[in-house]
Amino acid sequence: MKNAIITFFLALCAFTVQAQSSIYRFTMNDENGKPISLAKYKGQVLLIVNTATRCGFTPQYEQLELIYEKYHAQGLEILDFPCNQFGQQAPGSMRDIRNFCTGEYVTRFPLFEKIDVNGDQAAPLFTFLKSQQPFRGFDLSDKRGQRMDNMLRRQDADYDKKSDIKWNFTKFLVDRRGNVIARFEPTESMQAVEAAIEKALLQ
Repeated sequence: MKNAIITFFLALCAFTVQAQSSIYRFTMNDENGKPISLAKYKGQVLLIVNTATRCGFTPQYEQLELIYEKYHAQGLEILDFPCNQFGQQAPGSMRDIRNFCTGEYVTRFPLFEKIDVNGDQAAPLFTFLKSQQPFRGFDLSDKRGQRMDNMLRRQDADYDKKSDIKWNFTKFLVDRRGNVIARFEPTESMQAVEAAIEKALLQ
């Protein structure tokens, strides 16, 4: 009996630790302000993206929608979080953003309420994502990576030592168990993102 109690206690502790280290403990408002528990997405592979409608990376919406159409039936969900912190490139109301996304790129993946991803008002979800997958640098062999590095280093010489989101269209990949397994900077190729999604869907 004593061993059974110990086993149960250890299992409970393991479950609690897993719950605290997964995204399923977070609730976020959808585009209409309705609270959505991310536990809704248990068992699915997630790509969580902070987006903007007037950014040089905004055309990635087209590639994200193509990936969504290709893998959604296999268990992929893309969660879109507009953020106006980078060059104020996500202006307007949620209706404006929705109309832009559907009108310009015919996106069908879930759109959530506009949030902050850095600073004192950062959404707890993104604080957690950054803690699980910190910034590891831009690919400086790529011209886009060089441009981002030059721009950000002029603003903060030590920017690369911080886990903050650096710009729009940073992406976090979450496996079917709620673990944050990868972070992609906006300059990384969508082919690399798709390859990582394919691998996660098979696990």
